[in-house]
Amino acid sequence: MIDRIQQHILEEVADLHAVPEGAYNIRANGKMAARNTTAHIDIISKKDGSGIDIRIQPGTKHESVHIPVVISESGLKEVVYNDFYIGEDADVVIVAGCGIHNCGEQDAQHDGIHRFYVGKNAHVRYVEKHYGEGDGKGRRLLNPGTEVYMEENASMEMEMVQIKGVDSTVRRTVAKLAAGAKLVVRERLMTHGDQTAESFYVTELNGAHASADIVSRSVAKDASYQKFDSRIVGNAPCTGHTECDAIIMDKARILAVPQLEANDLDAALIHEAAIGKIAGEQIIKLMTLGLTEAQAEEQIINGFLK
Repeated sequence: MIDRIQQHILEEVADLHAVPEGAYNIRANGKMAARNTTAHIDIISKKDGSGIDIRIQPGTKHESVHIPVVISESGLKEVVYNDFYIGEDADVVIVAGCGIHNCGEQDAQHDGIHRFYVGKNAHVRYVEKHYGEGDGKGRRLLNPGTEVYMEENASMEMEMVQIKGVDSTVRRTVAKLAAGAKLVVRERLMTHGDQTAESFYVTELNGAHASADIVSRSVAKDASYQKFDSRIVGNAPCTGHTECDAIIMDKARILAVPQLEANDLDAALIHEAAIGKIAGEQIIKLMTLGLTEAQAEEQIINGFLK
């Protein structure tokens, strides 16, 4: 059963206000709380209990999979391995994410390791949201790991979002693309207090005409720390772009490490990085419309992270 606190977290990380349509697996405090499969999508528990396998049949269209995780038990720490097998020519949406409500003294932690095997000509839209809340002294820790293996002409869009309440996160993503495969990543991140957030991306473009576009937008407030480390490796005629665009505030620190490695004459790779504070004229303009300084800052940040 899902209690009121867990339902609120599900709304935050997966926009679930009711039981979703299609396939789903809801994990609460280390156990399966609900599951549904469809004619084209199967969800199978791993024999060792460490996660699930999601198998999407070739040609599956206009279906979704929700696999959110909620933790409301202080002191719970877990590592979960989920493997996704997306058949050829499939076109699906996968919604993941983890929310932690910690009102206790001990740390609560979820490390979710997701591996995607995307078949030829398949398309996947993947949304992963992280959220934390609770007034306990225990920290909320999330360390996602993602591996993506894309066959010829496969495409994947990844939306990685963490806006509130996570005390520490280390995100590691590795992607390997075959010929004609296309990967688009959009990371949105905000830290405050003394939170830390580190993102590491390694993208290998191994086939002709493979392409990747990895973009992070972030805001660091108070005394928080962020690191964005993105490396694109061009091993064939390909195109790659990685970008970090960050707003720094108060006493925060941000480190951007864009890296490019070209191992083919026709690998066209670009990196960009920009870190700066909110322009004073933007604040003043909004204040002339009746907003306070704090409200003006909030408006600018919300627009930047959209």
